[in-house]
Amino acid sequence: MRTRVLIADDHRIVADGIRSLLENTCEVIGVVADGRQLVAEAPKLKPDVIVLDIGMPLLNGFDAAQQLKSLMPTVKFVFLTMKDDPHLAAAILELGEVGFVLKHSVSSELSRAISDVLQGKSYVTPKLRPDTLAVQSARARQFSKELTPRQKEVLQLLAEGRSPKQIAGILKVSEKTVEFHKYHIMQTFGIKSNAELVLFALKRHLISS
Repeated sequence: MRTRVLIADDHRIVADGIRSLLENTCEVIGVVADGRQLVAEAPKLKPDVIVLDIGMPLLNGFDAAQQLKSLMPTVKFVFLTMKDDPHLAAAILELGEVGFVLKHSVSSELSRAISDVLQGKSYVTPKLRPDTLAVQSARARQFSKELTPRQKEVLQLLAEGRSPKQIAGILKVSEKTVEFHKYHIMQTFGIKSNAELVLFALKRHLISS
């Protein structure tokens, strides 16, 4: 049987390009456009591998994968990004055996990354040196502990320009809960304005620039 692949990317042209690259060797079982749709659809579609953008709206690829790992322990992930950032790669590798591929290298690296993760190995684009990743790994663990999963969800949605009322509806919590998380984030990290909140989210790769 061919490998079942689910694609998650909010840029339709990119998603269609990935589909065309994989269709000769894999069974592409679906395409979703944001992290929340991915978390909802993946358990139904049961892919072997999820090829996902990191910088997706509503819920970024990293946090979506964290949620899916508990729901689907055997599924494999290959992350796509525009950023050759060793800090980001090290944080992604904390999830286990995953792929980390740069979007401009996807045609030459994607099949190799899928093959490696299916064999229980990680694949990282050769543009990032292993020794650099090792230096970053401790920082990545601290990075992931700075914010709770719920705080990261609220921060991403705020940085995307959504109102507390809209966020409350998306997360199915009260508006007061959203305001509490926003206040706590801003107080803890010394953030003074919504503009600084967006920059804070950008630095943590919760949204795309």
